[in-house]
Amino acid sequence: MLTADEQQVWRAFREAVGMLNAHTETQLQREAGMPLAYYEVLVALSETPDQVMRMSDLAVATRSSRSRLSHAVAKMEAEGWVRREACPTDRRGAFAHLTAAGFAAIKAAAPGHVEAVRAAVFDQLTPEQVRQLGEISAAIQQGLMPRCTEVEKQLAEEADRADEVVDAATQASA
Repeated sequence: MLTADEQQVWRAFREAVGMLNAHTETQLQREAGMPLAYYEVLVALSETPDQVMRMSDLAVATRSSRSRLSHAVAKMEAEGWVRREACPTDRRGAFAHLTAAGFAAIKAAAPGHVEAVRAAVFDQLTPEQVRQLGEISAAIQQGLMPRCTEVEKQLAEEADRADEVVDAATQASA
């Protein structure tokens, strides 16, 4: 059970996170024509040396399910922002490549997104509060990391088992 103070802090935190997500989602949709989830995928790809990631690694990096990521990448392929390529060593695996159009899209979206984050978060805080927020966020991440890693591992194993069933069914029908 949470104390009254903890309950108040928890609710304020959840409300702030929800409002921030809604604010950045709306800003990106309005100004860049993309949802926050697509922006996060493009950022993750843009920060890799070759602007390419294995889809399973991209799902982990963006904290997205494989099916949700696959749907998002299909939409981004249609926009010309991402190109999907089969893995030559694992026929179930695939890579997502950031295209020049995808890089241009994120480059165009980034200034407005950064401005929205600055206005919503950093302009509201003192330098000391920014430092504290960083420390608090790191502590929460550190506490959650083992739990999240275990859940991600279980989800990946379930997805692999489902892929094996599909592969077996495909081979049986061939």
